[in-house]
Amino acid sequence: QVQLVESGGGLVQAGDSLRLSCAASGGTFNSYTMGWFRQAPGSEREFVAAISSSGDESFYADAVKGRFTISRDNADNTLYLQMNSLKPDDTAIYYCAGKFFISGYYSRERYMHWGLGTQVTVSS
Repeated sequence: QVQLVESGGGLVQAGDSLRLSCAASGGTFNSYTMGWFRQAPGSEREFVAAISSSGDESFYADAVKGRFTISRDNADNTLYLQMNSLKPDDTAIYYCAGKFFISGYYSRERYMHWGLGTQVTVSS
């Protein structure tokens, strides 16, 4: 079973950038579709971005399209989320997650492996 550990969160100002990382261990990372989700206080966990097992397909929520970039390094078992032009609305705990197959990449119920999350706070 794969274990996922997020890092890279922090407190930044609006317009700044952050890069989140998710280190995977204990499984075949390159077999998994990987996703980033986020959860703000009082809100449900929502889809942010996903990437296919090979890295050749990526998908984004409308709210982050053009600002965030998901990528992966299968040789290093690491998933990334580059976040640019951050806004206060991006404030949330960010989670990485893994699943088999690309179908349903936007649905949190389809993911079977989750990290504990990293806090991102964007001040105005």
